[in-house]
Amino acid sequence: MLFNSFEFLIFFPVVTLVYFLLPHRFRWMHLLAASCVFYCAFIPVYILILFLTIIIDYFAGIAIESSHGKKRKRYLVISIISNIGILAVFKYYNFFIENINELLGSGIKDYHLPMLKIILPIGLSFHTFQAMSYTIEVYRGNFKAERHFGIYALYVMFYPQLVAGPIERPQNVLHQFREKHNFNPVLFQAGLRLMLWGLFKKVVIADRLAIYVDGVFDSPEQLGSLNYILATVFFSVQIYCDFSGYSDIAIGSARTMGFDLMTNFNRPYFSTNIREFWSRWHISLSTWFRDYLYIPLGGNRVSKSRLYYNTVIVFMLSGFWHGAKWTFVVWGGLHAIYSVIHMATKSYFEKMKKRFGWYRLAAVFTTFALVSFAWIFFRANNLHSAGHVISGWFSGGQGFTRVLGPNEIMIMTFIAIMVAFMFFVESRTTPSLTELNTKFNVDLLLSTTVLILIICFGVFNRNSFIYFQF
Repeated sequence: MLFNSFEFLIFFPVVTLVYFLLPHRFRWMHLLAASCVFYCAFIPVYILILFLTIIIDYFAGIAIESSHGKKRKRYLVISIISNIGILAVFKYYNFFIENINELLGSGIKDYHLPMLKIILPIGLSFHTFQAMSYTIEVYRGNFKAERHFGIYALYVMFYPQLVAGPIERPQNVLHQFREKHNFNPVLFQAGLRLMLWGLFKKVVIADRLAIYVDGVFDSPEQLGSLNYILATVFFSVQIYCDFSGYSDIAIGSARTMGFDLMTNFNRPYFSTNIREFWSRWHISLSTWFRDYLYIPLGGNRVSKSRLYYNTVIVFMLSGFWHGAKWTFVVWGGLHAIYSVIHMATKSYFEKMKKRFGWYRLAAVFTTFALVSFAWIFFRANNLHSAGHVISGWFSGGQGFTRVLGPNEIMIMTFIAIMVAFMFFVESRTTPSLTELNTKFNVDLLLSTTVLILIICFGVFNRNSFIYFQF
C-alpha cells in the first residue's frame, strides 16, 4: 500500500482510531493484523517469506540467549545465513547468473544457466537488515531475546516503517509495543503535520520533478547539455524529497499513535563534506553499516591503509545493498573514493576552513555537486545510459531542448520556488519538524498552506516511492 494512495487515506485513520479504542492488551494484535493488510496490498503471497524469516529469527534469538560458547555464534550464523540467503535468491541470483552467462557465452556456444522468473519482494532489504540487527544485538548481550512471538513479529512488520525504513534497532522499538500509549493531542498534531510535510515533498516536488527527470534519463534521442545537467540536479532533489518524504510519513504516522521512530534524514544537502553527508542521509542505514560492519572491521582503530580499505568495503557493499546492478556498485564506489579522498585531505581543508570565510558555502556546493554526479549512476537504467548522460553534460549539442511544454515549464518554475521554500523551512527546524513553532496560528498557517499546495499541484497517479525497489 502506498502512502500517497487513496487506500492509505482510508487505512491510516481507521487503524489509528481503532488502536486508541481497543484495550491495551489487544493493540499489538490490531497493529500486526493491520501491518499484514498493508503488506499484502502489494503481492500477498510474499508475506509468507516475511513470516519465514520472522520464525527463524525469533527462535534464533532465544537459542542465542540460552546458549553458551560456540553454540551462540552458531545460532547467530544460522540466522544471518538464512536472512542473507533469502535476500540473495530474490535480489541477487539473477544478477550473478546473468553475468556468469555472459562470461560463459563468450566461450561456450548456446550455453546458459537458468534465470528465475521472480519479482523482488517489496522492502526485503529493509526488514532483512532490521531482523539481523535483532539477532546481532541479542548475541552481543545488548538486548534480551523477545519471548512474545507476536510482539517480535510486530517489530519486523510494523507498517509505518515496514517497506522502506527507518531500519530500527530492537532497543528503540520493541519496548514501545508493550507500553500503553494514551491519546496525546500534541503528538497527534505533530505526527499529522509531519505526514503532511512528507506528502508535500513526495507529490508536489518529487513526483513533479520525476516528469522531467524521466523524460531525460529514459530518452534515447540526443538532448542538449543543459537538459542533462538540469535532470541531474533535479534528480538529486527528487530522490531526497521522495525518500525523506516517505520517512516523514512513516515517522509521523507512528507518532500519532505515540511511537517514536528514529530520524532518518537531517538536512543532508547542507553538508560540507561526504562524511557529514552520510551522517545526515539515510541515517538508519549508514549507522547500521557503521555498527555491524565498519566497526567490526576495525573502524578507525587501524592503520591508514586498513582504514581506507574498510571504507571502500563498506561503501561497495552499501551500493550493492541498494540494487543488483553495476550502476549501484559504481555509485557505491564513487562514494568510497570521495570518502577516502576526504580522509586523506581532511587536515588541509580544516586549515582552509579557518582561513577563508567563504569556505562553508564552497564546501556545501562542492559536496552537493559530487553527490549529484554519483546520483547519475543511481538513477540510470544501466552503465551505458549513465555514460550517455555524463557525456551529454559536455556535448554542447542543442543547448536546451525542451522536454516539457510551456505549461509544464511554468509548473517547474513553481516547483523551484517550492524547493526553495522546503529548504528554508527545514533549515530553520529540527529534522523531525516537531518543534516547528509553538504558536498554534503559525503552525495552522503553514499546515493549511502545505495542504492547499498538495491539492492544487500534487501528482496523484500512484507513483511508487523510489526506495520501494530495494
